[in-house]
Amino acid sequence: MLLPASHHLHLAVFPRSSLLPTAALAFSLSFSYSSMAVSVEEQQKEQPSKPMSEPSIVDEEGVKPSNGEDDEDDGDDFEEEEEEEEEEEDEILNGESKMHSYKAKMENLFNRISRERVPLRVHDVVIKGNTKTKDSLIEAEVEALKNVNTIQELLQAATIANARLHLLEIFDSVNITLDSGPPELPGTANVIVEVVETKNPLTGTIGMFSKPEARSWSLEGSLKLKNLFGYGDLWDGTLVYGWDQTSEVSAGLSLPRFKGLVTPVIARVSLLSQDWLKCSSYKERSLGLSLGLISLKNHDLAYNLSWRTLTDPSQMSSRSIRRQLGHGLLSSLKYTFKIDKRNSPLRPTRGYAFVSTSYIGGLVPDYRSLRFFRQEFDLRYAFPLGFYRTALNFGISGGVIFPWGRGFLNMPSSLPERFFLGGNSSPVCSLGGPTTLLGFKSRGLGPSEPRRQIKENSNSESSETYSGRDFLGGDLALTAFADLSFDLPLRVFREAGIHGHVFACAGNLTKLTENAFRDLSFRKFRDSFRSSAGFGIIVPTKLFRMEVNYCYILKQLEHDRGKTGVQFSFSSPL
Repeated sequence: MLLPASHHLHLAVFPRSSLLPTAALAFSLSFSYSSMAVSVEEQQKEQPSKPMSEPSIVDEEGVKPSNGEDDEDDGDDFEEEEEEEEEEEDEILNGESKMHSYKAKMENLFNRISRERVPLRVHDVVIKGNTKTKDSLIEAEVEALKNVNTIQELLQAATIANARLHLLEIFDSVNITLDSGPPELPGTANVIVEVVETKNPLTGTIGMFSKPEARSWSLEGSLKLKNLFGYGDLWDGTLVYGWDQTSEVSAGLSLPRFKGLVTPVIARVSLLSQDWLKCSSYKERSLGLSLGLISLKNHDLAYNLSWRTLTDPSQMSSRSIRRQLGHGLLSSLKYTFKIDKRNSPLRPTRGYAFVSTSYIGGLVPDYRSLRFFRQEFDLRYAFPLGFYRTALNFGISGGVIFPWGRGFLNMPSSLPERFFLGGNSSPVCSLGGPTTLLGFKSRGLGPSEPRRQIKENSNSESSETYSGRDFLGGDLALTAFADLSFDLPLRVFREAGIHGHVFACAGNLTKLTENAFRDLSFRKFRDSFRSSAGFGIIVPTKLFRMEVNYCYILKQLEHDRGKTGVQFSFSSPL
């Protein structure tokens, strides 16, 4: 049998950490020997106390009187003491030998595990500690433990099960213990999963963030209620209030295991309001429902249904914007394929990441349904240079959108679904598609049209003209960046995670719909790329992530909104 019947193996499984950079799996092993002989100290305590001999009678001269019987008794007592001492020594030697024997057996077991595959089958999985969580939920997460054939597979499955249980966000701790199976079934083990449910099921966050390029601030808060019905259900509500730009109220529900489904069920209802009057002369308001259909390690499929309204309170929008105003029905499927092997999403120093997102809209047979196909991708790669934690990050992202249906070549694409470039968000942290171009304002480049001109006549018969340009977005977008990050020489900065970086980025977007693709050429698209470069300092904290950059505009076109100078950005610490 693999383990003695009186032993159990405790697996405190932890995720891979920086403390063990070379270990693919970190676990602690502790053993209890219920049948092992007690320790020397315990044995000595258990020994019966020796009877005290009677006090000796001494005469006045200090000589103890003796006779033959007394001498015989003294001899017998001395022999008995020697026998007791020998028995104690034998017991101590037996205890020590058993300790060495068990230790040798466990060392042999570890050596055997490291050298070869040790056969082992799981006889039973016992769940302890769950007072509110359903057994079926935990059993579904540790199902893989029952299918192992070796102890190596069991260790790997225990690590995965531990991580899956922690991802539920309803347990404070998870311990997995390997115990010996029934004596009549050699080579088997029982797995004991002991969990500690979270003490406070209600959590919340709040923060204030800025977008200096749009001159706006937003207050964001969220509440989460965990495991209300014991199915690992996660209820959350989110409120985002932005001054002069975006406001959102949403509520969602996530069920990790619903009716035995392999993937979680996610549903969310949201009310969104966005103000783009300053850059595109329209406001957007939408009421939507999102359903997560498939959510696996690298794949995600979701369905979105929303009723959208575009308005222009200023009545100054350009002709292309006015054609898009009114109601619209968005019914779309979104598929995401994602691989992220970077060692950090905020400051990666090695690894790569790739994201591909596909949208298809117009799944409802309604004339107001927005019909389009949109594809975007994002590729990142980081590698260290070997000094001061210096790392070089490269990234390239692109996207295209096109309407579909009868006469689609002459139709414009949906305005909110187009690509817009600009903003001060970090291109290293934003993974998902072409959006950021440092040094340019949000929605600050690309195709644009003049707004309506409104003349107001005064009593002096003079006239005043109000004009500007609306940025329309593009159907084809492409961006690229290079970022060199490094530690600052002062130790206090390194300990706080404050670091510097030097960057360069470029991007472009253009129109393809309404037969505009006929005028597009590779040379024309290449020559119209915008670019910028600069350097800055990044200050990460638990509450926010601040980035201070000096941006120098290398190239911009006539109506672009790019500016050389210092830019600030505050974002979520993720």
